[in-house]
Amino acid sequence: MLSMQRNDPRQYDDLAAEWWRPAGDFELLHWLAAARAALIPPAAEPGRILLDAGCGGGLLAPHVSAKGYRHVGVDLGALGLSLASEQGMTVLNGDVTRLPLRSGSADVVVAGEILEHVTDLPGTVAELSRVLRPGGLIVLDTVNDTGLSRLITVTLGERLGIAPVGLHDPDLFVPPAKLIAEFAKHGVTVRIRGVRPTISGLFKWLVLRRGSAGRIVPAFSDAVLYQGVGTRHDR
Repeated sequence: MLSMQRNDPRQYDDLAAEWWRPAGDFELLHWLAAARAALIPPAAEPGRILLDAGCGGGLLAPHVSAKGYRHVGVDLGALGLSLASEQGMTVLNGDVTRLPLRSGSADVVVAGEILEHVTDLPGTVAELSRVLRPGGLIVLDTVNDTGLSRLITVTLGERLGIAPVGLHDPDLFVPPAKLIAEFAKHGVTVRIRGVRPTISGLFKWLVLRRGSAGRIVPAFSDAVLYQGVGTRHDR
């Protein structure tokens, strides 16, 4: 029985100890962070801004620390921000629908595993696009809105321990076509591809309880998880 409504952000405070616990509830998020980082090129010059929207406990930080960016994280959760700060990030408390950054100030905007949690998708996309400079890069991953994604992420995922119970509201899952269209309204062209965790990694995590053994790899279908990469164009 759920103690909170699905997708209640207060759950992340209750789960704060899981951000960095080996083989913990957020293990899959570590794999996604590594895959996200692989899409981010080194900074053109020191001090360029990488905005990590909905940064949580800062899982992206170890994977981009050598790329030369000033890594700025925005999140609602104070406990997660404290952990992100320990990873060397500059942290700001804020909502992704009202980002506390100037327009065009970010060279890279990262939206990892947050778009399936926002209740205002158009407003969130507008803000992510607003803070991205012309020519800048956006990198994202999220959950598709399909029957298969609901089965795997919620029905089976919660039973098998892949996702904490109640963390996702399947009514907020995001169809790629809708996401692409929303970004296009703001001059951001996004390309997507399906991804999945390695089966061997899932086995080592869920059965053997070994962390950091899995990876995210391209999938033939985007029906469950997908990545997106986009560029903002001058209009």
